[in-house]
Amino acid sequence: MAALEAYASRNADEVHTDVLLKARQACYKSRDAFYDCLEKESNKKPTEIASVGLLYPAECKALRAQFVNHCRASWVKHFDRLYCKNKRVTRLLDDGGETRRGPLTLPQPYTFKPSSGSS
Repeated sequence: MAALEAYASRNADEVHTDVLLKARQACYKSRDAFYDCLEKESNKKPTEIASVGLLYPAECKALRAQFVNHCRASWVKHFDRLYCKNKRVTRLLDDGGETRRGPLTLPQPYTFKPSSGSS
């Protein structure tokens, strides 16, 4: 243990990019496995709660634990937010198989006309 502390104090400013790269790749791999599980098990009732309100089925619990262990907490929160945002956008844009035809109808601006008499 003393040798490790001596090495760390001697090379305090040295960045081990290979270690950082391997940790990042492990994080991405566990993230992808967890979100693949979410997609695969999407027909099952979600019973577990993750960060930012993400719900997932119990079948993905082990993969979630791996994801949380391999990634920084701030990354997990970021990836959960990103996944929720992408699912929300997909759900909003999905028209249930019907194709949209014609121009997109936008709400017309509201014109306020004051009444001429007092009530």
